[in-house]
Amino acid sequence: MARMTPSEAFVETLVANGVTDIFGIMGSAFMDAMDIFAPAGIRLIPVVHEQGAAHMADGYARATGKHGVVIGQNGPGISNCVTAIAAAYWAHSPVVMITPETGTLGQGLGGFQEADQLPMFREFVKYQGHVNNPARMAEYTGRCFDRALSEIGPTQLNIPRDYFYGDIDVDIPQPARLDRGPGGERTLQEAADLLAEAKFPVIVAGGGVVMADGVEECKALAERLGAPVVNSYQHNDSFPASHPLWCGPLGYQGSKAGMKLISKADVVIALGSRLGPFGTLPQHGMDYWPTDAKIIQIDADHKMLGLVKKISVGICGDAKAAAIALTNLLTDKALACDASKEARAAEIADEKKAWEAELDEWIHEKDDFSLDMIEEAKNEPGNWLHPRQVLRELEKAMPEDVMVSTDIGNINSVAHSYLRFERPRSFFAPMSFGNCGYALPTMIGAKTAAPERPAIAYAGDGAWAMSMTEIMTSVRHDIPVTGVVFHNRQWGAEKKNQVDFYNRRFVAGELESESFAGIAQAMGAEGIVVDKLEDVGPALKKAIDMQMNERKTCVIEIMCTRELGDPFRRDALSKPVRYLEKYKDYV
Repeated sequence: MARMTPSEAFVETLVANGVTDIFGIMGSAFMDAMDIFAPAGIRLIPVVHEQGAAHMADGYARATGKHGVVIGQNGPGISNCVTAIAAAYWAHSPVVMITPETGTLGQGLGGFQEADQLPMFREFVKYQGHVNNPARMAEYTGRCFDRALSEIGPTQLNIPRDYFYGDIDVDIPQPARLDRGPGGERTLQEAADLLAEAKFPVIVAGGGVVMADGVEECKALAERLGAPVVNSYQHNDSFPASHPLWCGPLGYQGSKAGMKLISKADVVIALGSRLGPFGTLPQHGMDYWPTDAKIIQIDADHKMLGLVKKISVGICGDAKAAAIALTNLLTDKALACDASKEARAAEIADEKKAWEAELDEWIHEKDDFSLDMIEEAKNEPGNWLHPRQVLRELEKAMPEDVMVSTDIGNINSVAHSYLRFERPRSFFAPMSFGNCGYALPTMIGAKTAAPERPAIAYAGDGAWAMSMTEIMTSVRHDIPVTGVVFHNRQWGAEKKNQVDFYNRRFVAGELESESFAGIAQAMGAEGIVVDKLEDVGPALKKAIDMQMNERKTCVIEIMCTRELGDPFRRDALSKPVRYLEKYKDYV
């Protein structure tokens, strides 16, 4: 055992786990450890706001499959991270949230920046390590890193600030990494037997495929079956869009082709997907989930098996390893679906062609409210653009090997049908937590991890305003990204609910602001305002060229009409009922 300080034990354990970048804001609570980050080869990337730091750690983790690390000052610095850690939890990101806290002699006295920091994260982390003695610093630090990967999600390392000091004898623990298998022999065979009898199998490729680096293995299984493959909600990078069996994403604003095809399935393979409830909701007027289909669900977390959908077979295993095992079991077997392989391939091609043609012609939303807004836009100073046309032009101009993050909101959700990827770890979305202010900081984290890849963040004007100050982080620390801001001057997703359920009584939905391109310029970035359709693609290409060749951050401000897509939460609202006389007209 070596003699060292707890700060040294902490930093050496970070080094043992391969940590080179940490996101956060400096603070006295961990300054003794921070003082030796640099000689340990660790860069602390200072941010504008700690929520942004935790989102950056999430983006870093999702881009690499390695740990993302975030740290901040005890109390308010730590509480600022809760929202972003919740988003990382639902993205299954191995983020380690380091939370220095009030010193042990001052706890419970209501001192400066004191907070009980364990309860606030309890719902959103897989494991909480609380250092209860300086001699256990390395032990708990190592365990938090191990558990983030083994439990597939964020962990919290809570350290009383006085425990960074002193002298201890310690061994630095070496990382423990699980070797995940394909699942049980019995359940794999049951799944293979079901697939052997399937006449129209469909694969749902989920986030587990990405996290397991199992896209090629998913392809092999799909090709053996001749099965259409749909992406689970907000996992558009779980199967290559150029593959003939790819059919697009399910869920809100997803692919009609994928929805029509899965509605015909007699067996569904949910590969690395928990089949979250929001990702299988009816859409485009279709209740497409095949209620009579047999479902084979494969997930590394046994608690997800059968949680949302009734399943026939549940396999607790790694998505990549399970795909290999199933493909091997089916290789020399006669399958019922073999006879219809060519016909199914033709049907897949026809549905995709029809959906692409519909997207080409779907230049604007056609409900009464949107048509009114299109008319109103004719009186605006400039040529306001239809969001769907803009998204199609952005799609055409996308560079190869791109990474894209989307924020929450109406236009960003419509973008699901227009974002296509060829490799995993390319699409970053806020998943089930659905918090605004996600896209920009997450993409800064992803760009930190993969500086060689073009990085683009989509956001509506409301969500963008929540985190746009992180442009300063991008500029200050030479992490160039491209922001695309859809400026339609409203909280669109919620405003659509006011249209459909509240007779267009608009409350608190309007967002008038100065130019976001101008604000970006004031923060040291480039800014481009686009109000002509023919300028959309060139603007994106120019911004990416600046990002990759000049290392400049650029914000593209798209001037959009106020037309709106399908309502965001039709499942959660109903027509209002009023009883009191003064509210009788509010129906």
